[in-house]
Amino acid sequence: MAHKKRKKSKIGWAMQALTSAISTTLLLILLGLVILFSLTARVVADSVKENLTVTAVLDDDVQTQEAVRLLDSLKTKHYVSSIEYISREQALQEQIESMGIDPTEFLGANPFSISMEIKMKPEYSCNDSLEWIAGELKSSKLIADVVYQKDLVESLNFNLHRASLFMLAIALLLVVISLSLINNTVRLSVFHHRFVLHTMKLVGAKWSFIRRPFLVKGFWLGVVSALIADAVIIGGVYWSATYDSSILNYVTQQNMLITAVSVLVIGLVLTTVCTYFSVTHCLKMRGSELY
Repeated sequence: MAHKKRKKSKIGWAMQALTSAISTTLLLILLGLVILFSLTARVVADSVKENLTVTAVLDDDVQTQEAVRLLDSLKTKHYVSSIEYISREQALQEQIESMGIDPTEFLGANPFSISMEIKMKPEYSCNDSLEWIAGELKSSKLIADVVYQKDLVESLNFNLHRASLFMLAIALLLVVISLSLINNTVRLSVFHHRFVLHTMKLVGAKWSFIRRPFLVKGFWLGVVSALIADAVIIGGVYWSATYDSSILNYVTQQNMLITAVSVLVIGLVLTTVCTYFSVTHCLKMRGSELY
């Protein structure tokens, strides 16, 4: 009979540990996905910002050698990500290909000027910075005009800011939910051993000594759950990449590493802290409150 009770107790403990691990893992997967999506959204936003183009149109009488010197000078600017030189002939050819009309046939000359398509670094892709950059470019005697889509830049930055706030709100909400659910899961696990805790307290064991095995259990619960969550998230990314390899251009290895470490840290902190307070709560209970 005693053997059956011990066996039943071990099975119950194993099922309880499995349930705790599964629930904690699922919550950490959700948190990890939010973190990964937030980091990926930032990469996508930077990519979009880098594709915003500022066009510097040179004066009609600017010679090729002068334009090349200006090009080399602009490449050294700290706000420039990349720059494309468009000659008069290239601009004319692009016009012919897009419109199907050759302006030289009725104008008698090439009407296009040399221009430069400048792509800015992401941190400079906002209207305040672009206005300052446009003013600096226009100060050059070789540049006749600077053109960029001001409304598009403003709309893009507004939408990206709103999306960032939305992702932050979801992340905070999930942290609160995770803290509550993990705390309840751990508390139920600790409450199952409330009589053992009370007995140890009665025989004079220090609270730190009583907490230690539960904190170790909580620590390993956090480690195992976080590692499983990381494996699911990273495995899901690479599985998705088998269908579309371009995913890895945005979900970078660095962001996956940051996500994995964040999930591990969050898992350890949540399970350990919740275990500490749950054990302390049980130790403060009176004998009459155990039933």
